[in-house]
Amino acid sequence: MILPVQRWNDLADVPSGFGPSVVTIGNFDGVHRGHVSVLTRMCADARAVGARAVAVTFTPHPLQVHRPDSAPELITGDEDRLELLEETGLDAVLLLPYTLEFARQTPQEFVERYLVDGLRTRTVVVGRDVRFGWQNSGDLSTMVALGERYGFDVEVIEDVTPAPAADPGSPEDHAADPLRRRWSSTWARELLEAGDVVQAARVLGRPHRVRGTVVHGDARGRELGYPTANLGGDLTGMVPADGVYAGWLRRVRHADGTPVTSEDPDRVLPAAVSIGTNPTFDGQERRVEAYVLDRDDLDLYDEQVVVELVERLRPTLRFDSVDALLERMSEDVAQVRTVLAGAATARPGAAAG
Repeated sequence: MILPVQRWNDLADVPSGFGPSVVTIGNFDGVHRGHVSVLTRMCADARAVGARAVAVTFTPHPLQVHRPDSAPELITGDEDRLELLEETGLDAVLLLPYTLEFARQTPQEFVERYLVDGLRTRTVVVGRDVRFGWQNSGDLSTMVALGERYGFDVEVIEDVTPAPAADPGSPEDHAADPLRRRWSSTWARELLEAGDVVQAARVLGRPHRVRGTVVHGDARGRELGYPTANLGGDLTGMVPADGVYAGWLRRVRHADGTPVTSEDPDRVLPAAVSIGTNPTFDGQERRVEAYVLDRDDLDLYDEQVVVELVERLRPTLRFDSVDALLERMSEDVAQVRTVLAGAATARPGAAAG
């Protein structure tokens, strides 16, 4: 029997006697293919020795605390990051609040408090570039020394790179390059900034997603015959370059807070997604809006939804007239149908809310 993944926000949440465990530590922004490869292997190793597989991660991202003015935009919000981590087969995720006080712990204090006493760690899985503790003073040699002191092993995971494959111009093409760029959050972020959600999906191993609550907008889409679900100010996930995208709208939580179940026939819906300021109407606010194809009967206000982006069709354009805009919107919708018809594997129907 597969038990549900446990989520903890503090050591006090960890059940008494939990463990022994195999633990990895990281930010896991985007939970890309490199992360998934490491986590999947770690889970299998933990099962083989009768241990529990645990990921220790942080919120907010440490760079948002130490260098808020230059911290990168996060690919995934906490809810999606946890959901994606859980899909790798973990037994538990410890999501620790990251503060300046937390950062003042020495490497030994962190290891003793969280890994040894808290999680009864048998093995710590880390990369060669691991840094932890006050001013990042702990490194791989520090972890190995602490493992010898406290009785846990340290397994070093090498960078994961694309396997030789693939389409010219795809991320896997880097496999032919002697430098062989590794899967990384930075790489995914660069692609999203360019609006290249197709290639970003190759790095992430899935379509990129944003999540938010549907709010009232200008109702202009409804007036034009294309009612849109506007994602509100609580939106999480990196918003890619402005443009029109083909994607899926997944309903997660009803307005009353109850989850949308997998049995709901309207849980996952094909959508044309607009990102931008709507320059034809001199808009100033950057928005994410999703038109569910052929549906004007949906009341999504105050629902939480996830929008998954499959392909960018075009950049945001300014049209000289409403008629010109409507003509192009009709063409966009037709193109969305074609893209989604050929992207059945991108449909997020199996994902949990």
